[in-house]
Amino acid sequence: MAATLRDIDRFEAARPRLQAIAYRLLGSACDAEDAVQDTFLRWQAADADRVEVPEAWLTKVLTNLCLNQLASARARRETYVGQWLPEPLLAGDPMLGPADTAEQRESVSYAVLTLMERLSPAERAVYVLREAFGHTHREIAEILDITEAASQQIAHRARKHIQAGRARAEVDEAAARRVIEEFLAAASSGRTEPLVRLLTEDAIAVGDGGGKVPARAKAFEGAVAVARFMRGLFLPGKAKRDLAGGSPEVYTTVANGAPALVAVVDGRVIAVMCPEITDAGICAFRSQLNPDKLDRATRQWATTGHDHGTPLVLTF
Repeated sequence: MAATLRDIDRFEAARPRLQAIAYRLLGSACDAEDAVQDTFLRWQAADADRVEVPEAWLTKVLTNLCLNQLASARARRETYVGQWLPEPLLAGDPMLGPADTAEQRESVSYAVLTLMERLSPAERAVYVLREAFGHTHREIAEILDITEAASQQIAHRARKHIQAGRARAEVDEAAARRVIEEFLAAASSGRTEPLVRLLTEDAIAVGDGGGKVPARAKAFEGAVAVARFMRGLFLPGKAKRDLAGGSPEVYTTVANGAPALVAVVDGRVIAVMCPEITDAGICAFRSQLNPDKLDRATRQWATTGHDHGTPLVLTF
């Protein structure tokens, strides 16, 4: 049955919410868009007049499509070149979805998206639907075809896994911005000691190049190793300019709801670095370098980048 204009309008009204759910479930804006489009195709083929609650129907279809994608993604990531990290979204991107509550903001943070890779598909779905979108366990049970008790148990396990990975307390945005500014000053000084003082002893640095941009397959571990890596990363060099296709401009910005750094060459985003800043210092740097995962960030930067970024910080 062909969808009517009314049916299409109903779907388009739900699209932003569906995209936000899919992004949190998949960690990829591109995959999220595909899942939402597949949901639309199923909506077109359905008898919409017989659907009592369109939002619930669409959420169920989308969630199960994402669960299928997560199952296949695990197999694909076994052959992925280097470290796999989520696709970062810059401030203002509508796919970030609601950010009214602490739970909603946490569910889309880069650190938590990375941690969610450790969850089973069912744990990830329950966590996202419950924490970020406020679904009751009864609603989640209907979406996933499980019992309410099972939904509660899965939610408990998921929260436990996430909390275990975030043992330290994070700082507020203003404090995080100050730390970012101190980091940039230290990194551009060419000295290791100022960087070490900003890091936790067990700090890590990991990058995702996807086999298309050089990135170390194994994370740098420990404050000294990370500081030396960062010092070298911010030193000028012809090889770096050649690799980047020009002199990168480094700005402070906001990605996934937290202060971050973005490197831009001729309007093209070539890297997004998402530090995890806690009350004990910077405990992680996660950098997305894979150009396939930066197209959306480039489009967003072209639209609002200079509204969110500070003036030029470094030119290599």
